Amino acid sequence: MIYHVLADLVLLAHALFIAFVIFGGLLALWRRQFMWWHLPALAWGATVVGLGWICPLTPLENTLRELAGQQGYSGSFIEHYVLLAIYPPGLTRTVQIVLATALVVGNGLVYTIVIARRHRPHRTKP
Repeated sequence: MIYHVLADLVLLAHALFIAFVIFGGLLALWRRQFMWWHLPALAWGATVVGLGWICPLTPLENTLRELAGQQGYSGSFIEHYVLLAIYPPGLTRTVQIVLATALVVGNGLVYTIVIARRHRPHRTKP
């Protein structure tokens, strides 16, 4: 029972981390301090996707599932949980590189706005 709960917690943490990698730049628009948490997460996420690596959370979840008497899965978190919902079957290396590039470029645009706001003179209230 405990391994099942732990596996589910790893799954939740993994999903939240991926959401933060994708959308964390928007938090930096709100509070610039998020930038220092998001940039390393973005670098890690883009590297893992771009190079086709398996995130260490995936084998951890699989191990916990097996200890709980459940079946693990092969491949990455994205392939198992997200791929069929979002991407067509047959994810190729080219698609992975395009996704990593889109992730970096999209967040690059967000950070351009963050930096532009930082260098803009503050208006004082009348």
